[in-house]
Amino acid sequence: MAIILVPGPSVTFTIARAIAYGRAVAVLTVLGNTIGTYLLSLLIAFGLGPLLMHSRTLSVVLQLLGGIYLIYLGVQAFRSRTVDAQGMVSPHGDRPSRLDIVRQGFVVGILNPKSLVFFAAVFPHFVNRHAGSITEQLVAFGSIFAVMAFLSDSSWGILAGTAREWLMSSHQRLVRMRILSAVVMCSLGLLIIASA
Repeated sequence: MAIILVPGPSVTFTIARAIAYGRAVAVLTVLGNTIGTYLLSLLIAFGLGPLLMHSRTLSVVLQLLGGIYLIYLGVQAFRSRTVDAQGMVSPHGDRPSRLDIVRQGFVVGILNPKSLVFFAAVFPHFVNRHAGSITEQLVAFGSIFAVMAFLSDSSWGILAGTAREWLMSSHQRLVRMRILSAVVMCSLGLLIIASA
């Protein structure tokens, strides 16, 4: 729970999306992110963990892809900064569809190499080799982690989306916050790329 509560790339991304688009987008983003992260935990359970631990190249490629994708999403958020508070479309674009929101969250979740390393490094320490199938235990750990992460990250998104209501009382304030959220996403992408 301590790992989940500490804001990382997923929470930062969710907050940025909540400020840019609202609570519903934040929760759908968390849903996609949770599905992606859960898939990572399943990959660990079924054997990708050792491959990642021994392949620095694979780890770097995942980090680069994740960073580039976050920059892309930041640019998209910047381009949509002038969409007004009622959701009217500007020449710069509008709110993504529900499927696109979930897909974007999924890509951010599945390209998060820190989650992969975390699952590979931490989950095995909780395995009881005498209690039965190790794979089943790892799947259970991943399931528990996914539910806890969804609830925690959604709370962050709902809080940020609620603050957005105040921001919507001023169009200029909302545009400035959308620009800030775009800068946060791009910065996060650059930090992930730099850490690779």
